[in-house]
Amino acid sequence: MADSKITKRRATSPATATKKKAAPKRKAPSVDNPGKVLKRSRYTKAETYAIFQRFHADNPEPEGELDYVNAYTLLVAVVLSAQATDVGVNRATKHLFQIADTPEKMVALGEDKVREEIRTIGLYKTKAKNVILLSQQLLRDHGGEVPDDREELEKLPGVGRKTANVVLNIFFGQPTIAVDTHLFRLGNRIGIAPGKTPLDVEKAMERIIPPEFSLHAHHWLILHGRYICKARKPECKRCLIYDLCKSPEKEPYDAIPEIAVRTAALVAAGKTRLDAE
Repeated sequence: MADSKITKRRATSPATATKKKAAPKRKAPSVDNPGKVLKRSRYTKAETYAIFQRFHADNPEPEGELDYVNAYTLLVAVVLSAQATDVGVNRATKHLFQIADTPEKMVALGEDKVREEIRTIGLYKTKAKNVILLSQQLLRDHGGEVPDDREELEKLPGVGRKTANVVLNIFFGQPTIAVDTHLFRLGNRIGIAPGKTPLDVEKAMERIIPPEFSLHAHHWLILHGRYICKARKPECKRCLIYDLCKSPEKEPYDAIPEIAVRTAALVAAGKTRLDAE
């Protein structure tokens, strides 16, 4: 009987319970679940400048990954890209933009035909409706031209602040920050521009990005978040800002990854990757 009681006490002892309890897995910050948000950036002005020097040295002329032929098709492509991949959008719009690359042609095509063309994209029914409505509004209010003003763009069906910022940046060359899921995660994960909402992160980015890097900043950050600092597991071995990064999730290595060393050398030499190739 005594042995039985001892066994029972051991099975429920705090030490045993602690061993069985798995440590909670850290979740990457997301728009729906940003987690604990820092009050300010983890980086000094000099450190932030060094980060963007690296991005510039590695990719001095970054480009968006959506295919388009003019401001109108870019606007449509960005509207279609909500909750969809750029690759999927490009596949769906390849033929669509061949037959309808202006608001007039899109309206003439009609909602049913647009829906058929983009049926492989998520939320295609709603998006087809918005494409027709925004095309009609462009014809009615802007003579068929895409306005270069955020407020006017946001009045169009299916166009939010992020979409407007993408169009203003890519086509009109304005230094806007389009905060998508990748940029939001990166701003909070590495702590360069923390915020509870996409607008908070956008405003934080505007405050910390050096003026000479403001035009391409959102491209660099989105691409870095999409291909390197991924949601499930950051690929720190491929990170060109590894030694500058202050994220608590950073993988510890015995040596700085080669790409970070190589990019730092380019910065020190005043060159870019294109010069070295």
